[in-house]
Amino acid sequence: MPVLDQEPSKGLRSRDAVPKLPLPALRDTLEMYLRCVKHLLTEEQFNKTEHAVEKFGAPGGVGERLQSKLMERRDNEANWVYDYWLNDMYLNNRLPLPIHSSPVMVFPQQHFKAPIDSLRFAAHLISGALEYKTLLDSRALPVEHARGQLAGTPLCMEQYYRLFTSYRLPGPQRDTLVAQESSVMPEPEHIIVACKNQFFVLDVVINFRRLNERDLLTQLEKIARMADSKEERLPPIGLLTSDGRTEWAESRSVLMRESTNRDSLDTIERCLCLVCLDDATGLELNDTTRATLMLHGGGAAKNGGNRWYDKPMQFVVGADGCCGVVCEHSAFEGIVLVQCTEYLLKYMVGSPSKLVRAASVSELPAPRRLRWKCTADIHKLLASSAERLQREVKNLDMNVHKFNDYGKEFIKKQKMSPDAYIQVALQLAYYRCHGRPVSTYESASIRRFQQGRVDNIRSATPEALAFVKAMTDGNPSTNDREKMEMLHSAISAQTKYTILAITGMAIDNHILGLREIAHELKMEKPEIFKDEAHLISNHFILSTSQVPTTVEMFCSYGPVVPNGYGACYNPQSDHIIFSVSSFHESSQTCSAEFVKILVQGLLDMRDLCNECNRGSNPTEQRQGQKLERQTQTDTKWPNRPPARPTDPTGNQQTPPPVMLTTPGQTKAEAQTQTSSENLAEAARTGRK
Repeated sequence: MPVLDQEPSKGLRSRDAVPKLPLPALRDTLEMYLRCVKHLLTEEQFNKTEHAVEKFGAPGGVGERLQSKLMERRDNEANWVYDYWLNDMYLNNRLPLPIHSSPVMVFPQQHFKAPIDSLRFAAHLISGALEYKTLLDSRALPVEHARGQLAGTPLCMEQYYRLFTSYRLPGPQRDTLVAQESSVMPEPEHIIVACKNQFFVLDVVINFRRLNERDLLTQLEKIARMADSKEERLPPIGLLTSDGRTEWAESRSVLMRESTNRDSLDTIERCLCLVCLDDATGLELNDTTRATLMLHGGGAAKNGGNRWYDKPMQFVVGADGCCGVVCEHSAFEGIVLVQCTEYLLKYMVGSPSKLVRAASVSELPAPRRLRWKCTADIHKLLASSAERLQREVKNLDMNVHKFNDYGKEFIKKQKMSPDAYIQVALQLAYYRCHGRPVSTYESASIRRFQQGRVDNIRSATPEALAFVKAMTDGNPSTNDREKMEMLHSAISAQTKYTILAITGMAIDNHILGLREIAHELKMEKPEIFKDEAHLISNHFILSTSQVPTTVEMFCSYGPVVPNGYGACYNPQSDHIIFSVSSFHESSQTCSAEFVKILVQGLLDMRDLCNECNRGSNPTEQRQGQKLERQTQTDTKWPNRPPARPTDPTGNQQTPPPVMLTTPGQTKAEAQTQTSSENLAEAARTGRK
């Protein structure tokens, strides 16, 4: 988990404490753009790009006019790029949410000895989620502060307040992110429990009292019995939410013709979150299998219909111990999910029941099953959705690997940023697999600014290319000392670009803003946005993210292009967890082969470091630790780059123990864990 300083919010809106996102100078962005794409293009392609950029940036030209309009927008909006970015990154994307957009957090494997154990686990989890929501409702969630660059700067906290209050509404051309901020409508006091593809309303507040864990368990037991009734069982409507966004929008409009369906949709869309009680799959539950099951539920034949993908938070509790969270990503970034999830797991390990009970269990009304009126058309739509989801299941090529040879402590001893080092290793792996560099995406937090989400760190730098070539091509004239200098240069370039990105001065958001302003003005699309380089540079074959945690869980997500890789990594003191995904349908990719070559590259880089850096002084080690804190705070999570369809380049009883492993921690990480523990205290003292 990123290392963050925290203090109580004291009821202040975090937006009031942070500045507006800056707008980079046009000339700076254009120069950096050329530098970022040159080594990804042929000489002929680059010459055309250079001409298009020169024309766009000419004095008095189109670029200056668009820049002027962006400056006006910056003056008038809280964040000049937010709406453009949200639409481009998520809401315009027509691909299905599972695999393609929604990342998952995979919990440690649980060992339930009896069916009641999984329900106890779910009851405890729900209780923790309600405690966390209390922090949010009372504005007692500590404000986070940046570390590293701009240390002490408060970070925008708005994303946290969308965890339990938002919903992604499908549209025929563009989705809508709905935030439930109405003062007229009553605040939702229910969650939806999915069980055997059925949806049940679990009221968590009854007679003005919040249910405690024993009462929650009682209600979950009722739901499990209700779901077992085959006579009452309804079609798996949740499958429709796994479809492409346009297809789901059309299916939803068909559902909406019936008042029964409208009521059920409204109840789901207003709920706090989902808890998905999954059946055992019968599969061997290694890390890779658990990751795939979190991503797609195993398809319609398993738990693929036991979901509602439009809700931001879906807690999955499998009868076989496969547990985790599925995240709809448009509402918030990964740090929000990581912080919430770590709070929940630590709550479950260390917190006894603290909730006020209802007067009597017998007074609790039974949970309500949501009803659906299904016409022949809806049954056809369900069959189509099930078929498409199964194709997605078969296509996903996932490989989760725990690299045990070393972790971030070794990298810090080399006076290097662990994040930058791993990014270079990913470049090395791709080059060794495919013999060329490719456009690479690594998200960088811009929460130092109002409504800040992310920008892109372009990790495929010229310096990284020089290093990976030297490590691959076997030129005998390049000795180890020279290779080491190249590695330092590559890591330095990566760190410098990271700083640009987290301070709002990277190029991707700026170029997006210029393009969208041109569209709003109904201008003919400038050549720079029609140029081949623009397509190539935005076709992110490598979509990467660092998601560090303080408990033994990991993040997974799918690729963002058909011939690409999703590469998520969780660096720990003595190991690194990699979660690599690709698609079987691509003849160009293979996750297992990529992981194999990545592992060899990490070993080669270690050997190079050992050969050239036999020791390091304490001052240099501290510099490496500073770099680690900076990158952990600022670079993480699988923000989904816009997908490109083609490749332009060719359960009061003692709860069951939560199997929670805490990796070896640095001092900074121990401070982070203490911060999470302080959140529980804040919940006790901050509740209204």
